[in-house]
Amino acid sequence: MTQDVTISQNEGILEFRLTRPAKKNALTIAMYGAMADAMEAAERDDAVRAILLTAEGDMFTSGNDLADFAQAASSGSAASLADLVRFLHLFAETEKPVVAAVSGDGVGIGATILLHCDVVVIAETAKLTMPFTSLGLTPEGCSSLLLPKLIGDKRAFMMLALGEPLSASDAVAFGFATMLVDAAQVDVRSRDAARACVRIPPEAMRITKRLLRDKKAIRERIDTEVVLFQERLNSPEARAAFEAFFKR
Repeated sequence: MTQDVTISQNEGILEFRLTRPAKKNALTIAMYGAMADAMEAAERDDAVRAILLTAEGDMFTSGNDLADFAQAASSGSAASLADLVRFLHLFAETEKPVVAAVSGDGVGIGATILLHCDVVVIAETAKLTMPFTSLGLTPEGCSSLLLPKLIGDKRAFMMLALGEPLSASDAVAFGFATMLVDAAQVDVRSRDAARACVRIPPEAMRITKRLLRDKKAIRERIDTEVVLFQERLNSPEARAAFEAFFKR
């Protein structure tokens, strides 16, 4: 377990609350492990009818903790990212509805994770950014498959290859997010959405999600991206980019 993410269950909702605002809610491998464990338990628990992803502070998440991932890469072990992969598989494949409360900027996985959410409530001031290439890395979270389908090849290139940010209003216009609200309303509106999901008959919900998502294709792309991502973590380009980042 880790204190950097609070995991709770109430009213049929499993909530992941990122509680690392001093580090801009950067995600560590330990945080992925804790969330993956909770996801596995939730899949076996009929009392869990919806999942809510939220965060403390004025940033949703700045993405993966680069120091933590650099250390994992230096181990040279394929198992070093096992908890990340396990979480991505579970989060992408769950047939329980997932709601995200995006009260601030989402960077890297903080943006790509939203591609697997069913309802995304986003603050008007938030931006979504995927700066993988500037860090010497490549896309993750099945973004190379799902993002072009959602916003088109050219817009996806601008985000994934050039790191161009997407405003909250454009995120809603392009179908990346569901509703645009004042930052003060994100928590309330997202919880309302999660409660609405809980009220739906669960088997009907599971079947509907199953029909909407090609799990096989998503899993295959996640796995392909992870192999390339791990290779890039050990690349000279990524090491140089990380070194420059830590010197800021």
